[in-house]
Amino acid sequence: MVQAYNFLSSWQLFPEKGTYEWGDRPRSGIYKMEAIENERLLSITMNWVTLENQAFESRYDIVPDGQEHTFENQEVAETLKATFIDGITFEAVFYRQHEPVLHLLHEIMPNGYLRITQQGFTPQLKPYTNIAYYHKQMSVLPYSASVSGAVIKPTEEGVIRHKALTAMEEQTNMQLEQIRKQIELLALQAQEIQKRKELSLLIYGAKLNFTPVIGHTYYVYEKTDGSHLLSMVSPKEWGGGAGPYKRFVAMVKLLADHTWMEVQ
Repeated sequence: MVQAYNFLSSWQLFPEKGTYEWGDRPRSGIYKMEAIENERLLSITMNWVTLENQAFESRYDIVPDGQEHTFENQEVAETLKATFIDGITFEAVFYRQHEPVLHLLHEIMPNGYLRITQQGFTPQLKPYTNIAYYHKQMSVLPYSASVSGAVIKPTEEGVIRHKALTAMEEQTNMQLEQIRKQIELLALQAQEIQKRKELSLLIYGAKLNFTPVIGHTYYVYEKTDGSHLLSMVSPKEWGGGAGPYKRFVAMVKLLADHTWMEVQ
């Protein structure tokens, strides 16, 4: 199951990104793949809602060993062969009388999306290709959804549950996004504090010939011996250079908490 790791999740459908040559275009959907404990099986569960507000559900188990195994729903196919080609590519082929009738190719894209390419035949035996795109859910949910599968039946209960789950997903994802932005802001603030700390340590280790005043601007220079000096003289007053010193380091300001901030 090592190669299945990237696929084991709940995936939410991007309905606007897919292309559908046959069947109803879904309005929303969830596709879930999970390992069955103590067995070498994977469970694929799907539910989706059409533009006409019809809900569909499907579930089947697979043995991903690259061998043909009897499929549980003989109306769909007699056997199924599932193979993990690598850690980002998973293939499932459905057979009837040893001839492929449905091919599902799962691919993890460079942007982290899951692309599922479904190739099969209409009841009139016309070949078709449907392509659907999903993004990984941030939460682990006790349900799943989306493209084709075994027994498929529209149910009123499925519509109600799907609406509730979709609303819950939107709310929790919005809250998680708010927390993510707060974490990013805190990380930026922490970086800024660390930067001020490092600059303050440099200045307090430099030569001071006067007492700095809070809120005033000063200039840091590096001397030829590698030490630093805090000065009230700007590079402009040295004719745009570092004067008698090796180089100009930064223009700084003393803050009320006695840390130093670089002034651009």
